[in-house]
Amino acid sequence: MHPHWYAIVMAGGAGTRFWPASRRLRPKQLLGLGPRPDESLLRATVRRLSHTFSSDHIYIATGAHLLDATRAELPGIAPQNLLAEPVARNTAPCIAWANAVIRRRDPEAVVAVLSADHVVTDEGAFDRALDLAMRVASSGVMVTMGIVPTRPETGYGYIEVGPERADGAYDAVRFVEKPDAARAAEMVASGRYLWNAGFFFFRSKDMTEAVDQHLPLLGRGIQAIDAAASQGEEARMLEQVFPTFDAVSIDVGVMEKLSRLAVVRASFGWSDVGSWQTAWELSNHDQDGNAAPAGAVLIDSRGNLVADWSSKGSGKVIALVGVEGLVVVETDDALLVMPRSRSQDVRRVVEALQQRGHTDKL
Repeated sequence: MHPHWYAIVMAGGAGTRFWPASRRLRPKQLLGLGPRPDESLLRATVRRLSHTFSSDHIYIATGAHLLDATRAELPGIAPQNLLAEPVARNTAPCIAWANAVIRRRDPEAVVAVLSADHVVTDEGAFDRALDLAMRVASSGVMVTMGIVPTRPETGYGYIEVGPERADGAYDAVRFVEKPDAARAAEMVASGRYLWNAGFFFFRSKDMTEAVDQHLPLLGRGIQAIDAAASQGEEARMLEQVFPTFDAVSIDVGVMEKLSRLAVVRASFGWSDVGSWQTAWELSNHDQDGNAAPAGAVLIDSRGNLVADWSSKGSGKVIALVGVEGLVVVETDDALLVMPRSRSQDVRRVVEALQQRGHTDKL
């Protein structure tokens, strides 16, 4: 393990597109939505990173309300490596603060930032891409990672790729927002665009300087938190200052403004597990394309996803007859039924429950 390499895992998301399984106190990253239902997305992410980083060099950035659940999910991570944000303020404040914590410990740190709720199916290829990205970042250039597209996808942002560099990475020309279908097809056909996975790699001091330059208010706030930390008052200052930060992504706030950015091309079976449709795609299917627990009864039914997240031992049988392309998700207090093609609309259910005041179901 490299003595100056560290990882930040962002694990504060709400996962509203996976209601009713995903809830405020048990969001998407704490669920087993990948190919291994017995392993949460967060635990799988940390396990993969342990191939490259020692466990005491892995930091988890989460929300204060998720701290206990995250601690229970990751007993191998030291309590001081669990960073609890008092409120959610998007990725720039999250990364700036976590980076500051690491830099206090090791001024020579090189840092990887990854999300807790993604799936990787080729872990060997992931390890190789991660190692390359860290080595390029160690040279003093900030790095992102782009996934070689397998299809025109309108749900992802893209990175335009320039010439190859001597170190094995490529110049990143620009970020492109989520395109429409026609534009996505053009970009993928050109071979010059990669999916933006939202992974970033940098020397800690380089990120500090970039935040100070491009997000000066955030930079000054982090400096105040650092000063308080030296007096043993970090928690108090964090509660005071963090809520004042603008909610801005690191992509928009910093990365898109850099004059020099490298991108590592990667292909390792990546998915951001963005919806129940994606969960169906990642699941094991029967001969009719159904993904369902062993106790489900499916008669003349094809392409369905059945997910039972109710308490163990409930004994309820879920049966489908003569239907196709449905998502059926049951929990102890809710039941979701919808076409797989409408998976992105689950957020509308969450919004409706909020408007009706049913916060106990969120």
